[in-house]
Amino acid sequence: MELDPLLLSRIQFAFVVSFHAIFPVFTIGLASFIAVLEGLAFKTGDGVWAKLSAFWTTVFAVVFGMGVVSGIVMSFQFGTNWSNFAQASANFLGPVLSYEVITAFFLEAAFLGILLFGRDKVPAGVHLLAAVMVATGTFISSFWILSANSWMHTPAGYELREGVFHITSWSEAIFNPSFPYRFLHMALASFLTGSFVVAGVSAWYLLRGREVEANRKALSMCLWLILFIAPTQAAVGDYHGLNTLEHQPTKVAAMEGNWETSRNVPLLLFAIPDQDSQSNLYEIGVPGLASLILTHEWMERFPA
Repeated sequence: MELDPLLLSRIQFAFVVSFHAIFPVFTIGLASFIAVLEGLAFKTGDGVWAKLSAFWTTVFAVVFGMGVVSGIVMSFQFGTNWSNFAQASANFLGPVLSYEVITAFFLEAAFLGILLFGRDKVPAGVHLLAAVMVATGTFISSFWILSANSWMHTPAGYELREGVFHITSWSEAIFNPSFPYRFLHMALASFLTGSFVVAGVSAWYLLRGREVEANRKALSMCLWLILFIAPTQAAVGDYHGLNTLEHQPTKVAAMEGNWETSRNVPLLLFAIPDQDSQSNLYEIGVPGLASLILTHEWMERFPA
């Protein structure tokens, strides 16, 4: 396999984005959890909620910092690894990524300082406001990032002139066809990730007998949230899959390892794709299941 600049750029960017994605998907859910804890502490005056919030705010700050650092690397790679694409799409991606910094990152960074260092130094209501603003900032950030990402998959509201994308409708471009599904899917994934991490840490502390009351409450909250969010995420994921099949059937076919349009397409459990013969080697699949999952019909043609 020849390691040409294109392949190396893909490997480098894939590594960075995979590493970076770990942090925001956790912090978005965790920020909302902290805001809920601060709200309970403010309403009840129970120090257990404040203690939980203080602990997880410290964790949030560390993970948030890691997300910022790895995200900056990714923004540089837009211009270095994909310079021609960055120039062609700058009329949309430039403003949208700038909006993310101005409306979300600054909001998070400013109020995170109050959330971290303002306990017992500012009124309780201000501290609660800081927690809510940080949580809000994480969702504003994901809004703009998911809009930019979705536009690259399902571009809308533009016209191409001399190799450059010019925006004709900002509303259509921002709220492009796949954006609602991606944004909701990401939001639910963040809640699930935060819930599982907090639940796991709380369960570990309970086994160790540390802060039993606080960790029992945290574990209970997360398990109840997982109970409702997990099946909702499955339903949203299904709609997202249907939307992707509608707008990007070739991509879905590649993801599923399907080389030709056919009916009763199997869901592949294992296969080794062979690019030269455009077929799969040692294929193991469940007959018809890919058609059922992706089109809700056993014998539906896939990809359409």
